[in-house]
Amino acid sequence: MLRRFGVSLEEGLLEALDTYVKSNGFANRSQAIRFLVEKNITEEKWHCNHVVAGTVVLMYDQADQKIAQEVEEVQLKNQKLILSSSQYYINENFCLHTVTVMGEAHSLTALSEKLTSIKGIKHGKLVMSRAD
Repeated sequence: MLRRFGVSLEEGLLEALDTYVKSNGFANRSQAIRFLVEKNITEEKWHCNHVVAGTVVLMYDQADQKIAQEVEEVQLKNQKLILSSSQYYINENFCLHTVTVMGEAHSLTALSEKLTSIKGIKHGKLVMSRAD
């Protein structure tokens, strides 16, 4: 059952919401707000110690060897969390790198943050599901 309520936002925040709605293809503000609330609730659950499995997806310029080297270094330091790692060369410019992981949710979140914050990563995302 949907319930309606009013929301007051500063003008700049409302403009940012409208930009978010357009850039992510939401039908309206309500849909975007529902998505953001659900996303936040889900992400809060991952700060626990549940055992989860998931995948970290990275996109980067394959010509920049420093990026690949840094990804490899982070993976080597976190071997106990990594089940597998694969690279797919989308075209001459982009590498799609996937890292399959399993461990406590907070550990996987920290690993994902290390990987996605490497300078030059164009896109990075962690997707998890409970595994216990």
